[in-house]
Order: sequence, then structure tokens, then C-alpha cells
Amino acid sequence: MTQAQTTTVEHALRKRAQAIHENVLSIDTHVDFEPQNLSGEQNYTQRLDTQFDLPKMIEGGLDALFIVVYVGQTRETQNPEALKSSGFERAYARAIEKFAAIWSFTHEIAQDRIELALDAAHVRRISAQGKKIALIGVENGYPLGEDIGRVKEFYDRGARYMSLTHNGHNQLADSHTGERDGWKWNGVSPLGEQVIEEMNRLGIMVDVSHASKEAMLQTVALSKAPVIASHSSVRALCNVSRNIDDEQLLALKQTGGVFQVVAYQDFLKKREVDSPERQAALATARRSFGLPDQNGPGHRLRLHSALKQLPDDRRAEYETKLAEIDQEYPGNAPASLKDLVDHIDHAVKLIGIDHVGISSDFDGGGGVEGWNDASETFNVTLELVRRGYNEEQIEKLWGGNLLRVMDKVQRVASGRQQ
Repeated sequence: MTQAQTTTVEHALRKRAQAIHENVLSIDTHVDFEPQNLSGEQNYTQRLDTQFDLPKMIEGGLDALFIVVYVGQTRETQNPEALKSSGFERAYARAIEKFAAIWSFTHEIAQDRIELALDAAHVRRISAQGKKIALIGVENGYPLGEDIGRVKEFYDRGARYMSLTHNGHNQLADSHTGERDGWKWNGVSPLGEQVIEEMNRLGIMVDVSHASKEAMLQTVALSKAPVIASHSSVRALCNVSRNIDDEQLLALKQTGGVFQVVAYQDFLKKREVDSPERQAALATARRSFGLPDQNGPGHRLRLHSALKQLPDDRRAEYETKLAEIDQEYPGNAPASLKDLVDHIDHAVKLIGIDHVGISSDFDGGGGVEGWNDASETFNVTLELVRRGYNEEQIEKLWGGNLLRVMDKVQRVASGRQQ
């Protein structure tokens, strides 16, 4: 094929992908935040040094996202005394602060541009009005403490999915980290069983990301409604404890649930440390182009943001320099969109197109080459089109499957309300 023919084919492919991207309703099921970015003087209505904000959401054609109420645990809060005392209350207060920030942003600060949705029908209505859509997920049931009534409180505040655990066991279930540290409950705790039942009763999707394998399989058996994995990847392709193996994927499918493949580097591709020579060459190249050193927390986001500020010709020069370094000092390339869609392909082949979705984990460690912030969301659709997915399939992956699960969870709740 000649260069001209290649260009023509690429143009047609991009045009088809753009039409699909504009037609489908895209939902990212996991985006982290800090309260000041929603309710502060500088907030998500402006372009911030974050992977998500409204300008980037609009630029990338992302329609909806789950903003995540996340409260983590320290090792100190995992001992028996802390699990029964002030650790719960501190976490609860932090969770309430995050719920309040989301409500402030969607009901006051940016109400003309983004609206909070409380069910799947609401998502569709907001989309038809041309506004962006926010939903709320809770990552880590730790802030519930031992008060089962807080499940309803979180539901009333807008939570529509919740994971039992995060990194570290808590009062509800074992975390995936038990593969390294040992187990507390050998699955789900008695209180965790009650929480799952209450989530089913109210209509909150049960999220199994971060759970241990045994806790995940027990959750699947306990839940009367479909379960989701809001942000995990395929263990068969990247063998880390945060990922979901094929047995678990098949179990999730049996519930009618959906597996949201996450664009998180270390869950898509295991990376080896670069050689000292490669590290030195990369550091020299970054300095010569005035780019930040790629070290410390948030380094990928800082580098990505700085690259966007370079003029097109300088960015092209930098990419040429990287290619030269790759040739002289080969390294293990970071995960890319191709790696993300490899995981999607595996899941689709194993459990079917009706049970797979997409998530970013932006501002929580997520982001890959090609989809490193919300402004690049179209690139995901483009790669799916390259792989041969049609519009109906892409619609399911980008949100149709998740909305189907939300509808089903609500129907189960309607039949169990007392």
C-alpha cells in the first residue's frame, strides 16, 4: 500500500471512529478527586493540572463519569482497636466531605453544564439534554464503620456503587493485599454479608475491585443482583493481585454483571526497571526540552502536561529523540492504548461483549500512552474501531452494559424494598 493509500485509509477510519464516538454514550466508571477541585475557587470548571476537568471532558467527548468517594486506610487503622474507634469516624467525616463537594459542584457551581444522575433512566435523560453527567461511586466501605444505617445514608447522598475494600483488610472483607500480608476473614466478614444484602435492598451496585479472590467469589454468591468490577484488569495478561482471573471473570458473568477494564499502567503490563544508561539518556532528553524530571508521585501527569505545552515542532523533535533512545537503549515501553484494548479483547472473548466496560482511574494513578487524560478519550474509540469493533459493540463497552446493570440492580431493589 502506498503512502497516499495509507493516509486515505487512516482518514476514513478516523472519520468512522469520530462518528461512532459522537453517537454513543461514554461512561468512565472510576475517576478520583480532591474536594477542593470541585468546590474550591479553582475547580473543575477550569482547565486544571489534573487528568480530569470539564474542559478536558468536553474536548475528549466523554459524556459521563463516576466521581469516586474514596477514603483510604493506613496500616494503623487496620488493627482491631482502630477498627472500632476513631479510625471509622475520621474516615466517615472525610467521606461526607467528598459527597458534599460533589453535590456542591453539580447543584451550584456547574449545574448548567453537568448534572448528578441517580439511576440509569436519569443518565439517559440528562444525555438527551446535552449536559455532562456525574454519578457517584464509593471506593472502600471502611467509612461505614459498623453502622449498617450508613449504607442507606450513602445511597441517599447519591452512591450507586460501593466496593467493600481497598488496599488492606477492613471490617467488611479481605483485600487483594492479603496475597502478600495474609488474611483476616478468609473472604467476606459477617458484617460484610449484611452490607451486601443492604446494598441489594437499596439498589447500590456491589463493586468487587480491590477485594481478595475469595472475598470476590463469596460476594458473587451472596449478591442477589449483578456485581461489577469498577476498575480492574485481566490477571491472565498481567499477573498482579489487583487483577481478576478467568475463574472470577466467569463468576462475574454469571451474575449478569460487568467488568470495567482500567487504564492503569501496572495492571496492564508488568514493567521492568530501565537500565542506568537508558535512565540517564531519558533524563538528559527531558532536561534539554525543559521537561520535568520523571520521578515522584504524579510524575506521568506532570510530564504529560508539560509535553502538551510544547509547540508541535518541539514535541515532534522530542518524540524523534525518544525513538533514538529506544533504538540505542531498548527498554520496556509503558503501557499504551493497545495494551488496554488487549485486556478488553481477552475479556470479551471469555465472557462476551455484554459484560465488559471501560474505566480510567484518572487522578488515582490511571492513564496510559494515548489516554492519559479525559481530553484523549476519543483515542479509546479509535483503537476499538481499529480492532474491528462495530458501533453497537462500542456502545455496550462505553456505557450500555453498565446502564443495563444499573437498571437490573434497581429492579432487584424494587422487589426487595421493605
